Amino acid sequence: MKIGILQTGHTPEEMREKHGDYDDLFKRLLAGRGLHFETYPVLDGILPDTIMDADGWLITGSKFGVYEDHDWIPPLEDFLRRAYAAAIPIVGVCFGHQILAQALGGKVEKFSGGWQVGPVDYARTDGRNDRIMAWHQDQITQVPEGAAITGTTDFCANAMLVYGDRALTVQPHPEFTPEFMGDLLAARGDILPDAILTKARAGLQAHLDSPDYAQMFEDFFRRNAKPT
Repeated sequence: MKIGILQTGHTPEEMREKHGDYDDLFKRLLAGRGLHFETYPVLDGILPDTIMDADGWLITGSKFGVYEDHDWIPPLEDFLRRAYAAAIPIVGVCFGHQILAQALGGKVEKFSGGWQVGPVDYARTDGRNDRIMAWHQDQITQVPEGAAITGTTDFCANAMLVYGDRALTVQPHPEFTPEFMGDLLAARGDILPDAILTKARAGLQAHLDSPDYAQMFEDFFRRNAKPT
């Protein structure tokens, strides 16, 4: 099964030799599952030729805001609307979570409550409580039609969405390991308030439920991919 990775950001350059780029994080998260990947660096203006070029699409995180004026964002939104209309399964993470919502008529804003960074407990509508790494200030403030909220926190009400059998998106980063997060805090922690940075560093040894999200993503892709 081929998964097309729509890459919308880069890891910090000083971290790339050790950790790879954003697409590499997802390849590791989903390794050993019989999936193969092709990366499309959409932030560099490179989109797939057609929505049928992969069995499913995965949108990465990014340092950019989905509401910012970048010339690659409108073509990405158009691509996602077409893939969604054709029921090609889509998984989105952080920026990917937000850009699909915006493309389908939802609203994303910079949250006035500030940042959420480090391990976070997400209450899911199926009764589970999962701990996943987060790094965001923007969030979905208006859910698009067709989306159901499946995970939430007091800070981020619309943290996880499912759009029937067409899309599954999450605000946190299951692809972030504690080691990656520690290095990211060292590389980009200067943009965070001191209290947020201190709390995030203190939580680096927390148990994470990331493997469960890898399984969730795989199951969603396999369950909803078009027969070939």
